[in-house]
Amino acid sequence: MSKGEETKEKILQQAAELFNQQGYAGSSISDIMRVTGLQKGGIYNHFKSKDELALQAFDFAIAQLRQHYLAAVRTKRHAVERLQAIFDVFHSNINNPIIKGGCPLLNTAVESDDAHPALRKRTQQAMNSWRQLFYRIIQKGIEKGEIPSTVDADQVITIIISTLEGAAMMSKLYGDSIHLERAINHLTNYIDSQLRI
Repeated sequence: MSKGEETKEKILQQAAELFNQQGYAGSSISDIMRVTGLQKGGIYNHFKSKDELALQAFDFAIAQLRQHYLAAVRTKRHAVERLQAIFDVFHSNINNPIIKGGCPLLNTAVESDDAHPALRKRTQQAMNSWRQLFYRIIQKGIEKGEIPSTVDADQVITIIISTLEGAAMMSKLYGDSIHLERAINHLTNYIDSQLRI
């Protein structure tokens, strides 16, 4: 990796954490300069605008999460165990965040809802990608006879993601991971009783 590429990656990492903690609208170029230790020109040497930086920083954050999810899933063979591996990564991200500030998907979805259409679209793409990961696991589980063929994958995915993200929000709001722990225990029981053959 060249020095320029290293600098760009450093900016993305630090901007991703800043935006994830303070929000896109709540982060000024001065804040970005402070966390990166670079002057404005050093930042704009790599990014045309704050908007471009925000989009790439979000992509960087999601890529970091995705790497952890995929690494965990690869170690499991059974579909239900793969789903549980995702729950485990999600849980560990609360106390040992991959990107500081909580779940970037949740944080960005809330912030970009009406205020930033391009970021909202990028967040929808990231959510679709996460939904597809769950869908592939469930469909492969059905094909291999590990999950009943009567299972509605879309319904299960909605339940899982809504439960995880809602519990993450509550845990963050109250500063107590018990909410996510309860949700994951519930989801574990749900997939064991409803999905496992």
